[in-house]
Amino acid sequence: MSKKILIVDDSIIVRQQVGLSLLQASYEVIEAVDGVDGLAKVKANPDLALIICDVNMPEMGGLGLLAALKAEGALPCPVIMLTSEGQPELVAEAKKLGAKAWVMKPITSDLLVSAVGKIAK
Repeated sequence: MSKKILIVDDSIIVRQQVGLSLLQASYEVIEAVDGVDGLAKVKANPDLALIICDVNMPEMGGLGLLAALKAEGALPCPVIMLTSEGQPELVAEAKKLGAKAWVMKPITSDLLVSAVGKIAK
Protein backbone atom coordinates (compact mmCIF):
# COMPACT_ATOMS: atom_id res chain seq x y z
CA MET A 1 0.00 0.00 0.00
CA SER A 2 1.37 3.40 -0.94
CA LYS A 3 1.88 6.19 1.56
CA LYS A 4 -0.70 8.97 1.51
CA ILE A 5 0.57 12.56 1.15
CA LEU A 6 -1.55 15.71 1.58
CA ILE A 7 -0.52 18.75 -0.49
CA VAL A 8 -1.95 22.01 0.86
CA ASP A 9 -1.34 24.93 -1.53
CA ASP A 10 -3.60 27.58 -3.07
CA SER A 11 -1.68 27.33 -6.37
CA ILE A 12 -3.14 24.65 -8.66
CA ILE A 13 0.16 24.65 -10.59
CA VAL A 14 2.16 23.80 -7.44
CA ARG A 15 -0.35 21.12 -6.43
CA GLN A 16 -0.17 19.58 -9.90
CA GLN A 17 3.66 19.69 -10.10
CA VAL A 18 4.21 18.32 -6.59
CA GLY A 19 1.39 15.80 -7.01
CA LEU A 20 2.76 14.49 -10.30
CA SER A 21 6.24 14.05 -8.81
CA LEU A 22 4.78 12.11 -5.88
CA LEU A 23 2.44 10.01 -8.02
CA GLN A 24 5.40 9.02 -10.23
CA ALA A 25 7.21 7.95 -7.05
CA SER A 26 4.22 5.72 -6.13
CA TYR A 27 2.71 7.90 -3.39
CA GLU A 28 -1.03 8.47 -3.05
CA VAL A 29 -1.82 12.19 -3.28
CA ILE A 30 -4.62 14.23 -1.74
CA GLU A 31 -4.92 17.96 -2.47
CA ALA A 32 -6.27 20.86 -0.42
CA VAL A 33 -6.63 24.48 -1.58
CA ASP A 34 -5.95 26.19 1.77
CA GLY A 35 -5.56 25.53 5.48
CA VAL A 36 -9.30 25.20 6.13
CA ASP A 37 -9.62 22.59 3.37
CA GLY A 38 -6.38 21.00 4.60
CA LEU A 39 -7.71 20.66 8.14
CA ALA A 40 -10.82 18.90 6.83
CA LYS A 41 -8.70 16.57 4.68
CA VAL A 42 -6.44 15.73 7.66
CA LYS A 43 -9.50 14.81 9.73
CA ALA A 44 -10.88 12.68 6.86
CA ASN A 45 -7.56 10.89 6.34
CA PRO A 46 -6.10 9.73 9.68
CA ASP A 47 -3.58 7.55 7.82
CA LEU A 48 -1.59 10.41 6.27
CA ALA A 49 2.15 9.78 6.03
CA LEU A 50 3.05 13.45 5.38
CA ILE A 51 1.66 16.93 4.81
CA ILE A 52 3.34 19.31 2.36
CA CYS A 53 2.06 22.80 3.07
CA ASP A 54 2.43 26.33 1.68
CA VAL A 55 2.70 29.26 4.11
CA ASN A 56 0.67 32.02 2.44
CA MET A 57 -2.86 30.99 1.48
CA PRO A 58 -6.30 32.62 1.71
CA GLU A 59 -8.71 31.62 4.49
CA MET A 60 -6.04 29.87 6.59
CA GLY A 61 -2.32 29.81 5.87
CA GLY A 62 0.15 27.06 6.63
CA LEU A 63 1.14 28.35 10.06
CA GLY A 64 -2.56 28.59 10.96
CA LEU A 65 -3.03 24.99 9.86
CA LEU A 66 -0.08 23.87 11.99
CA ALA A 67 -1.45 25.78 14.98
CA ALA A 68 -4.95 24.28 14.52
CA LEU A 69 -3.53 20.74 14.28
CA LYS A 70 -1.27 21.27 17.29
CA ALA A 71 -4.20 22.66 19.32
CA GLU A 72 -5.92 19.29 18.85
CA GLY A 73 -2.89 17.44 20.20
CA ALA A 74 0.22 16.16 18.48
CA LEU A 75 0.58 16.64 14.73
CA PRO A 76 -0.91 13.58 12.98
CA CYS A 77 2.17 13.15 10.77
CA PRO A 78 5.32 15.03 9.74
CA VAL A 79 4.88 18.36 7.93
CA ILE A 80 7.12 19.92 5.28
CA MET A 81 6.58 23.63 4.63
CA LEU A 82 7.06 24.26 0.88
CA THR A 83 7.08 28.00 0.28
CA SER A 84 8.68 30.99 -1.38
CA GLU A 85 8.96 32.67 2.05
CA GLY A 86 12.35 32.64 3.73
CA GLN A 87 12.05 34.96 6.72
CA PRO A 88 13.83 33.44 9.74
CA GLU A 89 10.93 34.31 12.06
CA LEU A 90 8.49 32.32 9.89
CA VAL A 91 10.86 29.35 9.79
CA ALA A 92 11.24 29.52 13.59
CA GLU A 93 7.47 29.72 14.10
CA ALA A 94 6.87 26.72 11.82
CA LYS A 95 9.49 24.66 13.68
CA LYS A 96 7.97 25.68 17.03
CA LEU A 97 4.60 24.44 15.74
CA GLY A 98 6.15 21.12 14.75
CA ALA A 99 7.15 21.38 11.06
CA LYS A 100 9.98 18.95 10.23
CA ALA A 101 11.40 20.88 7.26
CA TRP A 102 11.24 24.22 5.45
CA VAL A 103 11.82 23.92 1.71
CA MET A 104 12.04 26.87 -0.67
CA LYS A 105 10.14 26.93 -3.98
CA PRO A 106 10.92 26.09 -6.70
CA ILE A 107 12.04 22.56 -5.90
CA THR A 108 13.16 19.85 -8.28
CA SER A 109 11.18 16.64 -8.47
CA ASP A 110 14.22 14.58 -7.39
CA LEU A 111 14.85 16.74 -4.30
CA LEU A 112 11.16 16.70 -3.36
CA VAL A 113 10.85 12.91 -3.64
CA SER A 114 14.10 12.46 -1.70
CA ALA A 115 12.89 14.73 1.13
CA VAL A 116 9.51 13.00 1.26
CA GLY A 117 11.17 9.60 1.40
CA LYS A 118 13.25 10.67 4.39
CA ILE A 119 10.47 12.37 6.33
CA ALA A 120 7.21 10.52 5.59
CA LYS A 121 6.14 8.14 8.36
